[in-house]
Amino acid sequence: FLPFVPDGGSVLVHGRSRVVLSALTHAARQGTEFHVYLTKSGEELKKQLLTENIATTVIDDMAIGFFMNKVECVLLGAEGVCESGGIVNQLGTLPLSIVAKQTNKPVYTLVESFKFVRVYPLSQDDLPVEYLYPGARTGDGKDYSSTSPKVDYTEPSLLTLLFTDLGILTPSAVSDELIKLYL
Repeated sequence: FLPFVPDGGSVLVHGRSRVVLSALTHAARQGTEFHVYLTKSGEELKKQLLTENIATTVIDDMAIGFFMNKVECVLLGAEGVCESGGIVNQLGTLPLSIVAKQTNKPVYTLVESFKFVRVYPLSQDDLPVEYLYPGARTGDGKDYSSTSPKVDYTEPSLLTLLFTDLGILTPSAVSDELIKLYL
């Protein structure tokens, strides 16, 4: 991952991924200097990044369009990597990835392979209720239509690369890795 962190540049981080935190910490300890813009959803990472002397600015989630031109790339974790190569991650990942795509910024996902799941959503509506609402169960009879979900699905066309313990993958290579893992 280190060659993808721009020395002297800036990255935008969304969420609270410990894998992203670990990668940024490693890059800083290797002497790479960079600035991290954190969306408010990742605000709790700020203290940890500052203890590593990593320059950090927390931005409002709705300010991603303004700050996108100030960064070289977007870094995301994932709660799940779908068979399609898309990801399920903290709410707001989809619009962030759309803005990054429109401004030609690469979107890198850093995730462990144990988060690869055999789910193939085509849209937000295809995500299981257990993914969208913590503690919910399919068929529990509850109406979640007036509740905001905790995650969204980001399609593979919006992602550039996935950095995993299996290596660096394109989103289209995820299904091949899932076949290897589950057969």
